[in-house]
Amino acid sequence: MNLPLLSILTWLPVLGGVAVMLIGDHRASLARWAALAVALAALAFSVPLWFHFDATSAALQFVERMPWVPALHSDYYLGIDGISLPLIVLTTFSTVLVIIAGWTVIEKRPSQYYAAFLILEGLMVGVFSAADALLFYVFWEAMLIPMFLIIGIWGGVRRVYATIKFFLYTFLGSVFMLIALIYMYLKSGSYDLAALYQLPLSRPEQTFIFLAFFAAFAVKVPMVPVHTWLPDAHVEAPTGGSVILAAIMLKMGGYGFLRFSLPIAPDAAHSLDWLVIALSLIAVVYIGLVALVQTDMKKLIAYSSIAHMAFVTLGCFVGYEIVSATGSASGETLALSGAMVQMISHGLVSGALFLCVGVLYDRLHTRDIGAYGGVINTMPYFGAFMVLFGMANAGLPGTSGFVGEFMVVLASFKANFWFAAVAALTLITGAAYTLWLIKRVVLGPVANEGVASLKDLNGREFLVLSVLAVAVIAMGVYPKPLTDVMEPTLRHLVQLMSVSKL
Repeated sequence: MNLPLLSILTWLPVLGGVAVMLIGDHRASLARWAALAVALAALAFSVPLWFHFDATSAALQFVERMPWVPALHSDYYLGIDGISLPLIVLTTFSTVLVIIAGWTVIEKRPSQYYAAFLILEGLMVGVFSAADALLFYVFWEAMLIPMFLIIGIWGGVRRVYATIKFFLYTFLGSVFMLIALIYMYLKSGSYDLAALYQLPLSRPEQTFIFLAFFAAFAVKVPMVPVHTWLPDAHVEAPTGGSVILAAIMLKMGGYGFLRFSLPIAPDAAHSLDWLVIALSLIAVVYIGLVALVQTDMKKLIAYSSIAHMAFVTLGCFVGYEIVSATGSASGETLALSGAMVQMISHGLVSGALFLCVGVLYDRLHTRDIGAYGGVINTMPYFGAFMVLFGMANAGLPGTSGFVGEFMVVLASFKANFWFAAVAALTLITGAAYTLWLIKRVVLGPVANEGVASLKDLNGREFLVLSVLAVAVIAMGVYPKPLTDVMEPTLRHLVQLMSVSKL
């Protein structure tokens, strides 16, 4: 491929978003179609990435490099591997669905709404494809701006509070990452990630760098105890904002651990893995119990996201304990593969559940679980989709939700029986709060006149949910194409993690 695909995928949505905004709200229909055309074009350009990707190599591919800030020895350097490729495709795929889902729902400043999502899409692709640390940081911080606007303008009653909380948590965590990047630049003279991977660092230096990265990435996942911004952001965000927040933005925390923390500070990651494992296991149990008592559908799914993302952080760090327990690195690759599969699966399942909540909210304008009951009687197609995505959220075999969690639990068994036993509790608590939600909202007799007046999915809603249903089932039945793409890169990452810099 001679096209600069990564630059196209980064800047086409950004420039397209600016064009959509210039179309203006007085031509809302044209703005919608233009936004959809840009999003579909980005998705189309991401397809060659997958089919022309060499799944046998761990090297960066589709590389683009040119001077950017010569005074700081920073380049405009893009490239992808088996870690970033699935996340880029998930980003372009999710953006198309979000634009279709908001087609007739968004009446307030529609052109600006679609423009914000397109610009956000380009910046998120930039995060996943940047191979220069300074360029990565610019994209990382810039993507906060469109999400800040999405929640602050199109959010709920407490949107200002939720927006400021979201921004402060994520921005302040990222400041520590910037300090660590500047320190490594002063030591190495480069922001090239490959150079940072080879940088010799003492144990105190690694500990400082690891904790600085941890401050940024733990907030983004989010991990306990810095998770409190997420339920507020989800509850107040419009449906599209919740979908992108859950499907893509949370994954950047896990991506950061894999791209920065583990290869740059392997000795510190090994010595501090107990901290991440402990916080992950606490989240699995504690957050699952918190989700059980929620009465707001969005807040329940938000807490569910925190519990499921704990599997990602557990999979990222339990590998060190596997090596200590077995002397073999084979289980380490399994754990990292489980973390990656869980990220992709959670993006599909949580995005689908938030879209389901949005369907109900558009009709009755409430997210209170007590306001529903017997929805399947008046919305049978919707009820079928809701049950399917609920089962995937609970980790039912045959759905994508089972694959990643099973891989992480299996890897945890290799490290420590009790790690696996506690992690497996999410299969119980996840089933409990998900089935409780489905029982109260979907099943049973029609609860009230509001539910009796509901109309089933229209063609646009059916299209969006059916595409997600196919993806969830396909990934659950046959995850091999995804794992094959990731495996060489993850094996290379394991090699970087196993080399001491001391």
